[in-house]
Amino acid sequence: MGNHGLVVSGETPEEIRAHTDWLFQELERVLAPTRSLEPFGAVTTLKGAGSHELVNAIAPALRALLSPGEAMKVVTFDDSPSVMRLAGATDGEAVTALGPLCPDQIVYCKSFPLWFADEAGGDPLQRLTDAVGEYRRQHQALPNVVLVKGLGLFAAGDTWAAADAVRQVYKDAIEVMAGAVGLGGVQYLGEGLRRFIEEWEVESYRREVASSGRRAGRVAGKVALVTGAAQGFGLEIAQDLVSEGAHVALADVNEVGAQAAAGALSQEWGEGRAMGFPVDVAAAASVDELIHQVVRAYGGLDLLISNAGVLRAASVKTQAERDFDLSTAVNYKGYFLCVQKAVPVMAIPRRVRPGYWSDVIQINSKSGLAGSEKNFAYAGSKFGGVGLTQSFALELVADGIKVNSVCPGNFLDGPLWSDPNTGLFVQYLNTGKVPGAQTVEDVKRYYTDKVPMRRGCTTADVMKAIYYLVEQEYETGQALPVTGGQVMLH
Repeated sequence: MGNHGLVVSGETPEEIRAHTDWLFQELERVLAPTRSLEPFGAVTTLKGAGSHELVNAIAPALRALLSPGEAMKVVTFDDSPSVMRLAGATDGEAVTALGPLCPDQIVYCKSFPLWFADEAGGDPLQRLTDAVGEYRRQHQALPNVVLVKGLGLFAAGDTWAAADAVRQVYKDAIEVMAGAVGLGGVQYLGEGLRRFIEEWEVESYRREVASSGRRAGRVAGKVALVTGAAQGFGLEIAQDLVSEGAHVALADVNEVGAQAAAGALSQEWGEGRAMGFPVDVAAAASVDELIHQVVRAYGGLDLLISNAGVLRAASVKTQAERDFDLSTAVNYKGYFLCVQKAVPVMAIPRRVRPGYWSDVIQINSKSGLAGSEKNFAYAGSKFGGVGLTQSFALELVADGIKVNSVCPGNFLDGPLWSDPNTGLFVQYLNTGKVPGAQTVEDVKRYYTDKVPMRRGCTTADVMKAIYYLVEQEYETGQALPVTGGQVMLH
């Protein structure tokens, strides 16, 4: 059926499969000599650091520009060889203007993509803004597909799964057009049929179904990055953010753990709702690559949770220099690097959508507000983190980025404290840190009694603070205690 698909008949399912396989084998035989050709003209691609930076700029801008409501779209990026046959081709712009091939392409991708070339002078984000505005005036809609000459394809959707469906459908259309050129030419849908499908109520319903799937929640429509998220507290933060509607990148030096945790979240909440990435927060190149990969997957970043941290408790008289350096590198320098690399991406939506706020939230500690005996390396790095938070907040408010710290009390029921073999209760009992303690329960009681509310901090307590800081626009540069009254600001 022209511009619709293939219909194969047979007496049995096996016969239908045999007929289909024969046809595809014949098509492949005819097309094989054309596979290495450039069907849409000579291909040139942007490479190197410039292309990296361009993706990091265009994707977050498109999230803002292609989102008619408050919640922003997910934008995923593809620069695979099959996509670049069109996006990098000399005739690419002319080909994309000829229209769709079939109804499904209209449903998922709209009838026409937006073609954008970063060639003229001036501000590329302003020219992109103008190009999206012109597309909207011409088509009375926003594009789902944006092809950037020499760079690749950006696909937008309310969720990652929806954006990826757009990407796959348009990528298939490129393959079909390339094959059709090898078979004698492309047959596009005529204007009459195209307009009929665009306006047909059944297709309107299909478009509505295709774009459905956005979940409600306190951070719906946001893309969040959580460092130190392969296990423990960081993972619990990521889990809560996903349950409240965010797409979440879980980053950790434990790449396998981060990817496994993200896979479990996506299985529960929907394909692509979480992704796992490797990172060493103390290494600039590693953080830079992490931010780029998050942009390629989701199109940008609205919420950075700088959670990765280490604790090496010891007396100032005995602590090894390497342990002090590790605490400083991960807890202090790591926070700085994550903010430095994320901010250029997080600042872009504000440039094309005035009034939009993004958030950096450092997971600090009560030890960032009051000294900690025989835990000076950790406390010092956390004190420094509060100083970074206050300083970042003063500078980044102009970019529409709020910066705050959350300072939790002790997670007395978590594995850091309660693990029967390596937990701090056991360590403190064995080292005699708690005078007169004879059992682990004595140590736990000693620390519980320090809290006016007579219990340790929980993830739920901290999440309330995180959501407050995200939702409250009139709050930046704060170190918010969540300590049950154990530490009070003064």
